[in-house]
Amino acid sequence: MAKIGRFKNDAAREEYLRTYRELEKQWPVPSEMLDIPTSFGMTKVRKSGAGQGIPFVLMHSLGGNSVMWRHVIEDFARDHVVYAPEMIGTPGLSVQTAPIDETKFGAWLGEVLDGLGVDRVHLVGYSQGAWQAMAVATTQQARLASLSVVEPSGTLTKIKWSLLWMMLRVGARPTDKNLRAMNARLNPGVTLTDAEFAGVKAALGYVPTIGYPKMFTDERLATITTPTLMLLGSESLVVDPQLAERRVRGNLPTCEVEIFPGVGHGLFYQISRQVTARILDFARRYEHTDARHAE
Repeated sequence: MAKIGRFKNDAAREEYLRTYRELEKQWPVPSEMLDIPTSFGMTKVRKSGAGQGIPFVLMHSLGGNSVMWRHVIEDFARDHVVYAPEMIGTPGLSVQTAPIDETKFGAWLGEVLDGLGVDRVHLVGYSQGAWQAMAVATTQQARLASLSVVEPSGTLTKIKWSLLWMMLRVGARPTDKNLRAMNARLNPGVTLTDAEFAGVKAALGYVPTIGYPKMFTDERLATITTPTLMLLGSESLVVDPQLAERRVRGNLPTCEVEIFPGVGHGLFYQISRQVTARILDFARRYEHTDARHAE
């Protein structure tokens, strides 16, 4: 049987859509939802912003969707068109019809960009989305002007067994108490609103089949020739920041790394303005160059 992501039942899908619509009300700028057909299914893409520069593509985190960018979209969309796709095979409005794994993420995004009529983009990924963005960057170099990854999970350093055990335990007993405890440990300093917590719970009603991040070998990392920015939290439980920095600097031809002190995996929420400003500044430097041949 083909591995196709799906909601467990109609009730799970309806609850997810209810929480999605509640969070969508908080989107602070005009937007439109686009339907982009791909070989892997219909992909929903949220488009915001305007401008003549190279567009941004934002790839969401585990259990997230395009609405997760609502707290930073005003900054990203101020001078650029911004596309926030809902990843095939994960909770959201996209509908998967064919199997996909990390070897096909690049093909999927390439088809999305073709459908949007976009040649090159600044690609941004957070957590699971950073893993996906890095996988895209190993095959779609010609389509990327810059790559910014925030806390890429499982790609550069091994995830601690204690963290995996906690996630498995919570997955087996996803009570409100366990879910809040896991968030507190993963993202210290980040308090979920009631609407956000309802969205987290509803996402558990989806059965994803895209697999999990695998450690990139040095050889695979070296294929990422796009100018790359990596942002990490010094207190992260998901990524070993010092080891991740050494691996990226040792294998990527053009990269910058910044480790923010005193924050963890949730830095995109804890210090969102700083993170967004750093990404925008980095992308600006590659706005008018051919990043495929950047030095």
